[in-house]
Parts: sequence; C-alpha cells; structure tokens
Amino acid sequence: MELPYATNLDIGKLAGVFNNTSATYKFYWLLSILEACEEGKTEISKKELFARMLGHAWYTVNYFHVSFGSQDLIQRAIQDITATENIPVNIRKERLLQVLLNSQNPSTVNLLKHFDKNVPHWFLTPWISRNRGENDNSYKNNIYQQSQKFSNQVLYALFPDSITINPFWISYLQTNSRILKDYCYWNLSLFLQVRNPNVPNIPGKLIKPPLRNTLVKQRSGYWDIAINELDGIDCIFTNTRLTAGQYALDHFVPHAFVSHDLIWNLVPIDTTFNSIKSDKLPNMDLHFDGFYSLQKSAFEIISHHSPKSKLLEEYWYLFPSDNDSVYFEYQKLRDVIAPLIAIAANNGFNYMNNK
Repeated sequence: MELPYATNLDIGKLAGVFNNTSATYKFYWLLSILEACEEGKTEISKKELFARMLGHAWYTVNYFHVSFGSQDLIQRAIQDITATENIPVNIRKERLLQVLLNSQNPSTVNLLKHFDKNVPHWFLTPWISRNRGENDNSYKNNIYQQSQKFSNQVLYALFPDSITINPFWISYLQTNSRILKDYCYWNLSLFLQVRNPNVPNIPGKLIKPPLRNTLVKQRSGYWDIAINELDGIDCIFTNTRLTAGQYALDHFVPHAFVSHDLIWNLVPIDTTFNSIKSDKLPNMDLHFDGFYSLQKSAFEIISHHSPKSKLLEEYWYLFPSDNDSVYFEYQKLRDVIAPLIAIAANNGFNYMNNK
C-alpha cells in the first residue's frame, strides 16, 4: 500500500516509520496524531496522544483478546487500567479519553507517562539519523533539538510535554487522513497477524464495529423454520424448552473470537442464560454433541424446505464435496470447532462455569 504523493514532502520518510517495529506503539501513535489533526489540533499534549493510543487499542484488547506480544505495554496498560478505573469494555472512545485525561490515580498516570520513554522521539528516526558513536540518550536529545528546528522537514517538533505539527505537514495529514489511517491499520494488521497466526480476521478486530448484526435472516429464514418443524428444541446448555421466536441466537465459538455470523457457528439457546454467558467458551465434552445434533437437524430441514437458501452455502466450506450433496459429518465439524475453542482459550477467553 502506497501513501499519497506530495511534491514538497519526503513521503518516503513517513512510509519508513514502521520499518523497525517490535511493538504496536508507532502504529497507535500515528493514528492518534492523525485523529487529533482531524480535529484541527496542531499543538497536542503527549498525555492526550498516549490516552488516544489506548483508546484506539481498547476494543482490540478487551473484546477481541488479540495478543500484542509479551514486550508490548499497551495491552498490559489497558488491562490494568480497565481493572483500576473499573471501566466497561464497551465504553465510548470519547468518554474513555476523558477518563484517562482526568484520572488522578497514580497507576493510570504512570502508565500513560511510560510511553514517553520511547514512542515520541524514536518515531522520528527516519528524519533524524543517529550520529556515529552516539548513545541512545544523546541521540534522543539530538532528536528533540533537531525536531524543534523542523530539521529535514521532520513531522513534528518535540517538547517535554507536547508536540507541534510541522506546518509543512498539516495540510497533507488533514487532507489524506483517511488513507493514512488505512495505511496504519494495514501495517498494524500485518504486525499482529504474525503474533496471532491462528486468530481469524485480525483486520476486522482493529476497530470497534458501530453495530453488531441483528441476525434477523438467520432467525427467521433458518432457525425458526427448523424449530417449528421439530416442534421445539432443548437448549444445549440449560435443557430449557425453546420455541420459535422465544430464544437467543448464540455464537457457539464467541463472536469476539471468530468475528463472523456464519450459520454453522450459531445455535438457539435460552435467553436468560445468554445474558450471563457473554463471550464464555463452551466445554467441548459437555456441549459439542448437543450442538452438532441441532446443527445437523436444522441443516437437513432447511435443505428440504429451502434448498436454495444462501445460508446453506456457508456449510460448503466445512463440508466440501465433488457433487451437490453436503455430508454433515460429526468429526469434520468437531475438527473445525475444537481448535477454535482451544486457540480462543489460549488468547484469554474464559470457559463457562460447567455447573
């Protein structure tokens, strides 16, 4: 992915900021700068930018449980601040920014300050090179001094508590903000995919979706039909009797992990239980057989009543065949579900209470 060209700017230096990355800091730092520039800010406090960094990563860490790597403090900072400040996962980013900026909790304040040790100055290394024999501390001081002169058309000037965007860059950043954000997220997704090789849809887990899908088609065009044909079904978790329209449609492997609504991962369950289950993982030994039986019965019913249903096509990827028939095999479905459950558990998702 290439950045927009500008005749009076060395775009190659901006493109080079992600060449050497061992943590997510630079990605979230640039995203935060772009967001502030969109709001018309050119002199921005570091504390605000650090808070914005956590805001951008909040949902990825707390909802999707994506791993940032053992050396990355953003993930640990978010987890600690979530507990310390008692902040809900679904807090709005604007509200989170207010909480972080106004917090007097020493732990929160120190966690935000920690990012000043590396992020603001090392980000500028494409513009300001290290002199021969220069140690880290001297190099850091040199970056501060040279940036304040806007040497080499550096992106911003660094001060103890703030940055000032170089006037030569302001128009470019504001005009191309959306493309530059896409560039950040593209590079961030590549960075995180390496650290989460078995986690599906990393790009879809970098931004909080505005709304979850309602699953209306899956309910009315699939499960309601199957449940009516079966004259009701039993919830695989509580054994409660369920009838059409009187159930919650649940993701067997949590949506927060798979981030899709494919029909082969959906199952009707008791509405009361669904409200407390949240994104907990089912126990394969206790719950898979019931899940498989309901899935197989529903598939056979819909195949008979609505053989052209688009929802049936979602099973073809699980049960590929050389003809038009799909063989709904127990072991194949288990071989798809079991690794997803295991990987999700390794990524921090908790199992249900098996009482």
